Amino acid sequence: MKKLQLMTMVLATASLMSIQAQSIFDQKNDPYFGESCTSIMVSKGATTDGSVITSHTCDGRYRTWLTIEEGQTFDNDTTMPVYKGKLKTETPWDMRKVKQVGTIPQAKETYSFLNTAYPCLNEKQLAIGETTFVGPEELVNENGMFLIEELERIALERCSTARDAIKLIGELIEEYGYGDWGECITIADKKEVWQLEIVGEGPDKIGGIWAAQRIPDGHVGVSANISRIGEIDLKDKDHFMASKNVKSAAKKLGRWDGKKPFKFWKAYGDVEKPFKIREYFILNALAPSLNLDFEADEIPFSVKPDKKVSVQDVMALYRETYEGTEYDMTQNLLVTKKKYNDQKEEIGVDTIKSSIANPWLGRGARSLYEALNEGSVEFQRTVAVSWCSYSEIIQLRDWLPDEVGGIAWFSFDNPGQSPRVPIYSGATELPESFDFCGQKRYREDAAIWQYRKANKLATLAWQSTKDDFLKEVAYFEEKGQTETKELEARIEQLIKEGKKEEATELINRYTKDFTGATMLRWKELEEEYWARFGLGF
Repeated sequence: MKKLQLMTMVLATASLMSIQAQSIFDQKNDPYFGESCTSIMVSKGATTDGSVITSHTCDGRYRTWLTIEEGQTFDNDTTMPVYKGKLKTETPWDMRKVKQVGTIPQAKETYSFLNTAYPCLNEKQLAIGETTFVGPEELVNENGMFLIEELERIALERCSTARDAIKLIGELIEEYGYGDWGECITIADKKEVWQLEIVGEGPDKIGGIWAAQRIPDGHVGVSANISRIGEIDLKDKDHFMASKNVKSAAKKLGRWDGKKPFKFWKAYGDVEKPFKIREYFILNALAPSLNLDFEADEIPFSVKPDKKVSVQDVMALYRETYEGTEYDMTQNLLVTKKKYNDQKEEIGVDTIKSSIANPWLGRGARSLYEALNEGSVEFQRTVAVSWCSYSEIIQLRDWLPDEVGGIAWFSFDNPGQSPRVPIYSGATELPESFDFCGQKRYREDAAIWQYRKANKLATLAWQSTKDDFLKEVAYFEEKGQTETKELEARIEQLIKEGKKEEATELINRYTKDFTGATMLRWKELEEEYWARFGLGF
């Protein structure tokens, strides 16, 4: 870069502070904003501890309030309402723009579950991640009763295994209709994890089309807003399930000629190939020996990792911004720094990365850099994004009681910066601040803002804050991994002794205490950065 341009970039810092603050709102006008979620799946045979993992980043301006919905029993002939419009509400009791679109028969008994925007974990260790792959517009039928989040909710209320959840979802779609765009949900239980992809059947048809493929034992998979399921072998019931119309509808709709090999992603994905940067990067990072080719027409649906995968490995992948690789968006944001000897005599210059270079630049900041020097920032859709509402990485463990066998490592805001707090499948209460969404406005009582303020300030000089900031993330990650082992042993013993109420109280208290500790530290970081940056830097 030219020195004049570099100086201009440094002098533009004050303007960038304003641009950075608006970046979450600018992203909605970004062509990559539709790539809004990432789900990594790790089968039982691929994890270091024998757990099953599914996960989800809810990337976008979705609700950040979450609750534990209690299981209930019902009399016969009871019905339950089905809703549309809950994804962007401000509190659990906010019914503005929420519409009841129908009813279905109620189950005699329901399980308690963690009610996030896309519901994710129930008391029986059934867990669900989600990513939208959009699909063809002509397949959408808005008169279908079910959006994906309601299908997830009902599956968690009624099912204890992934296969039963897939079967139930298929039955509901067939009877009542699917009214959403192309969606993928990654469904896991204590034994296995599946990828289920769903599309509508067109505006004149109440129903839907779906296929599910199991991540083979010993493998890992990823869904990141692109249909990934290829050829379907329905004779292999151990690895495949699908709607009865999966092929016939493709022929009827002119999306498959009936001669070439049928691939779900080709028929319904509305994409040129079934992967982009996130799928490639994650699978290549876990199985580098395969030498996956980013320019290939296809990469495997799942891969066997070169070494067993820990939950910490998955956490690290969710912080991924490709820094230090050829896809690093900050690699060209360089400045010169004078070098001095011990006598404080100038002896040359070093070229270093600008302190304000960070992988979460908003569209306005990227445009400014490009105007100063074309090619300075080549946008990549990173795994961790600044417009994330929340994310969870869920472990399911069959050797522990259900109360603590399922654990959602949950974080608000940018997963590349925020700490993760543990929420167990046996939890019955959450911190009070979890009741409030912080996406519609700034509000002190919303949990997300207890992290977002420090996160955003840190990006103003990310190259100088990054190392110390990520040490804080690592501290709480290690704290969680260490302390939960002891906690789980205590809970297991209490349950054996029949002291379930004491066990539940301990589970709830631990999540609240852990959350409080992270919020306190992020408040301290916020104050430290205001002192550091308040008068400029």
